[in-house]
Amino acid sequence: MRVALAQINTTIGDLENNVKKIGDFIKKAKAEKADIVVFPELAITGYPPKDLLLRKDFVKKNEEFLKDLIKNTSGIFAVVGFVESEGNNIYNSAAIFGEKKLIGVVRKKILRTYDFFDEKKYFKPGKNDGNVLHIDINGKRFDIEFEICEHVYDDAVTHQKNSADFIINISASPFYIGKNLEEKFRKIAEKNRIPIFYVNLVGGQDEIVFDGQSLAVDRSGNLIAIGKQFDEDLVIIEIPQKLTTKKIEPHKYKKEGEMFNALVLGLKDYFKKTCFKKAVIGLSGGIDSSLAACIAVEALGKKNVIGVSMPSRFSSDHSRTDAQKLAQNLGICFVMFSIQDIVKAYEKSLEKPLDEIRKKFFISRKNDDPVANENIQSRVRANCLMDISNRLKDLKILVINTGNKTEIALGYCTLYGDMTGGIGVLGDVSKLDVYKLAKYVNEKSGREIIPKNIFLKKPSPELKNDQFDPFDYEIVSPLVDEIIEKRKSRYELIKMGYPGKIVDDVLERIRKSEYKRRQAVPYIKITKSSLIGIKMPIVNKYKE
Repeated sequence: MRVALAQINTTIGDLENNVKKIGDFIKKAKAEKADIVVFPELAITGYPPKDLLLRKDFVKKNEEFLKDLIKNTSGIFAVVGFVESEGNNIYNSAAIFGEKKLIGVVRKKILRTYDFFDEKKYFKPGKNDGNVLHIDINGKRFDIEFEICEHVYDDAVTHQKNSADFIINISASPFYIGKNLEEKFRKIAEKNRIPIFYVNLVGGQDEIVFDGQSLAVDRSGNLIAIGKQFDEDLVIIEIPQKLTTKKIEPHKYKKEGEMFNALVLGLKDYFKKTCFKKAVIGLSGGIDSSLAACIAVEALGKKNVIGVSMPSRFSSDHSRTDAQKLAQNLGICFVMFSIQDIVKAYEKSLEKPLDEIRKKFFISRKNDDPVANENIQSRVRANCLMDISNRLKDLKILVINTGNKTEIALGYCTLYGDMTGGIGVLGDVSKLDVYKLAKYVNEKSGREIIPKNIFLKKPSPELKNDQFDPFDYEIVSPLVDEIIEKRKSRYELIKMGYPGKIVDDVLERIRKSEYKRRQAVPYIKITKSSLIGIKMPIVNKYKE
C-alpha cells in the first residue's frame, strides 16, 4: 500500500481554489500510484476560518465543494478536512471517500481553546468513541483509526491498537520555536505499537505560520518519512505488509534558520493572500529595521521593497549612512528626506490652540510633557510611510512595521507612530533574537548585508540629543520572554535571580501598555505563547 501525505498551502475562504488544489494533489498522488491521499485539517475552508463559521452560506458552500470532490474522485481514497453541519451545530470534521462515494466522516474531539485558538466558540466536539473505518485496498482490508489534530497525542487517549492497523492524523499545527511533534508521535507509536501517518498544513494565515513537516512513524516509533519545512510537499510512503519500513533521520535545523524561514513564509503569504505587491519600510539605520528589510527582500524580492530614511535634526550621521549602505547591499529602492520642516509645521500649527487650552485650564507650559516632541517625529515618519503606501496605488504598497516583541511588550513604542503598518515582521521576536537573526542573515549570505556598525552601536530612537534605549536588553529581553511566554510571576522571576527593581518596572510597563497593544498591527507569530494570546484587561489595577 502507498500512502500520500498532501501537505498543502490553503487560503482561508478561497473555497474554489482550495478545492482545485486538493484536486490537483489527488491527481499527483494517483500519478505516484498512491492508494490513499491525506489532506490537512479544514483543507477546504483554510484554517482558522474564525467568524466565517458563523455564516451558514459559508458552511453550506464548503459542504457543496466536498460533494463535488467526492463525485470526481476515483481510483484512489482521500481524506479531506472540512466543516460539517448537523442542524444548528457544526463540526471540525474529516471526510473519507473513494470511488465517488463517501465512506465515512470523523469529528474532532479535542477542541483547542488556548493562546489564539477559540474552537469551542464555533464547533461542537465529536463523541469520544471509535474512529476506525474499514477500507479495502488492493484486495486487503485495512482498519484505520482517523484522528484530527491533538486527539492523537493527548496523554489521556488510549488508541485502538487492537482494532486498527494504523492511525491517520490530519492537522493544522502552527509553527513555534522548539516545536518537536516528531518525538511525540514516536512515543505514541511505540507505546501503542501502531504506525501513525500525520499530515500538517503549511503556509501563512494572518499572523500564524504553519510549518508542514508531515511525517510517518512505524509501530516501533521509527521515523520513516518526513515532509519539507515551510513548503508544499507530497510525501509518499510505501508500506509493506508488516507496516514497517526503512528508518530515516529527521531534518536538522538551526534555531535562527527556522525563525528566519518562518518569518519569510509568513510575510510572503500575507502579501500574496492580501494581494499587495510591494513593501515600504522606514530604515532608521538600526538593527530592527535592517533585519525587517532583509526578511522582506527574501520574501518579496529586492524589486518589491522600498526603503525610506527620514532623518530629523537629532538623527546621527551614521544612521543616515548605515541605512543607505544597507539598502545598497540589498539592492532595493531607497529614498531619503528630512522630516524637520514637517515637524516644525506641526509645532507652529499647534502653538496657538495649545496656549488657548492652557489658559482655559490654568496650566503652565513648563509642565508640558517633553516626550510629546519625540512622539511627533515618530508620527510624522509613520504618516509619510502611509502616504507613500496610499498615494502610489498602482504599486500596491503595504507598510511593514519593524517593532520587536521586547519593545512592544514594554510599551517602548509610539502609538500611531512606529507602531504603524499593515503587518509586523518582528513583533514576536525578542530584542536579543533580533541580533541573532541579523547575524544569521550575514552568515547565510556569506557577506556583510547588515553593516557591522549597526551591530556595534547602542540602540536609540534618536528623538532627542544623546538619547539611548533605557534598558539593559541582556537582562530585560529574556525577562520579558519569561513573563510573556512562560507566564512567570514576580516571585518566580526574583527567585530566578532577576533584580526586584527591574522586575517591578517591567511588570508595570507591560501592564500599563496593554491599550497600545490592542491597537498594534498584526504580526507574525513564531513562539508558542506570544503577545497575541495574552488577553489582559486594559483597565487593570492588579499588582503582584
